[in-house]
Amino acid sequence: MNIITKPVGKTNVSVTSLSFGCASIGNLGGVVRDADATAVMQRAWEAGIRYFDTAPHYGRGLSEQRIGTFLQTKPRDAYVLSTKVGRVLSPGAAMDEADGFAQPLPNAVRYDYSADGIRDSFESSCERLGTSHIEILFVHDIGDYTHGVAGAAHLDDLLGSGMGALRDLKQAGRIGAIGLGVNESQVCIDVMHHETLDTILLAGRLTLLDREAEAGLLDLCASQGTSLVLGGIFNSGILATGPKPGAWFDYAPASQDILDQVTALQARAETAGLTLAEASLQFALNHPAACSVLLGTGKVSSLERNLAAANKDLSAEALAFVTT
Repeated sequence: MNIITKPVGKTNVSVTSLSFGCASIGNLGGVVRDADATAVMQRAWEAGIRYFDTAPHYGRGLSEQRIGTFLQTKPRDAYVLSTKVGRVLSPGAAMDEADGFAQPLPNAVRYDYSADGIRDSFESSCERLGTSHIEILFVHDIGDYTHGVAGAAHLDDLLGSGMGALRDLKQAGRIGAIGLGVNESQVCIDVMHHETLDTILLAGRLTLLDREAEAGLLDLCASQGTSLVLGGIFNSGILATGPKPGAWFDYAPASQDILDQVTALQARAETAGLTLAEASLQFALNHPAACSVLLGTGKVSSLERNLAAANKDLSAEALAFVTT
């Protein structure tokens, strides 16, 4: 597997071009057994992936706990971790499901983007992950996409004191890079008008199908030296499954317009000798703004398919399709 290493912004942090997204091992959409979670993380490691992304949100700490346990067997300087702040966990009641995650840890959650909330979230994550430092710390789900009318107040908290706490952690060597982990471009632009970001984990907004980030964000990233970590590259599934009935786009059943667009993309991909899923992954891997592409799954079989797609030799025609 030809996995290369790329720098994160202007920092001293470097990441593998493929990374492992740990939402699924937080039991996203269904229970993943401990043994299966360990197996898929081990396969990612064997493939050469050395960047792992998680968050308190994923199973209310379960994902962090699992990846932390797995990585305790690895040298700390052999991998890169990112996690997220914005949600603060505290002991709570046991639940069968929360926020789309099955059998999460018994924690309550509150949003807090202030300095105090960021510090509390960071220290709790370090404890679950079994580390004293995190290479990349993302501010998670800031913006109207998640918070609606409450988004403005959360953004005020972040810009008022939260970013200062992040800078302090970076200055102290507790984190190596500061970024946002979001599903929308506009809040990135809003924050970057006030603060320079090292990186952005952008989910679903720079894909073969959805090019929202091209409207302003990419130019701003280029001018500030901000790297992108690309997540959600299959847009909630439709770019992996194709435009079949019931396919999902952006966390909901796809509209007819989206189905029609994906049908056209699939035909173009096949003409270029690629499956739709291969084209979608190769689009992300070959994008010049991206330092890493997240592969998130709780199944070894799914990871194997994505690794094979990432390693596919591209014809000139295929390369032209995924880079235009």
